[in-house]
Amino acid sequence: MKKMNVESFNLDHTKVAAPFVRLAGTKQGKNGDEIYKYDIRFKQPNKEHMEMPGLHSLEHLMAENIRNHSDQVVDLSPMGCQTGFYLSVINHDNYDEILEVLEQTLNDVLKATEVPACNEVQCGWAASHSLEGAKEIAAEMLAKKDEWRQIYKEEA
Repeated sequence: MKKMNVESFNLDHTKVAAPFVRLAGTKQGKNGDEIYKYDIRFKQPNKEHMEMPGLHSLEHLMAENIRNHSDQVVDLSPMGCQTGFYLSVINHDNYDEILEVLEQTLNDVLKATEVPACNEVQCGWAASHSLEGAKEIAAEMLAKKDEWRQIYKEEA
């Protein structure tokens, strides 16, 4: 296959085993800062996906709560394929700490009583949310946290 500009387009999605968390890339700024981009894959590509209302609420909950556990978060963005999220952090290359932050954030989702910014003033599609859907996705991911380090099916 031809090498593509987008890192995830070069990933063989038939060989990965979700759920997983992998370092998808790094970028160095001209002043020495480094951005680390993580692929947080909740669902097996081309086999399953997160339903939009739950994914949308999970995005709001994670984006808001993850910043309570790390001041190095740049962005948390859902994948268009609805199988995961990208997490970008600055000057934070400790994989184990990223897993810990993710676990804490998903536990926050389970404790949530409402979806933050779930209104027409703060959200572009406020009608498309599901707190219960977000909690279900978070619980499924947490139940498989022992698998997060295994990215490819061939790994034992």
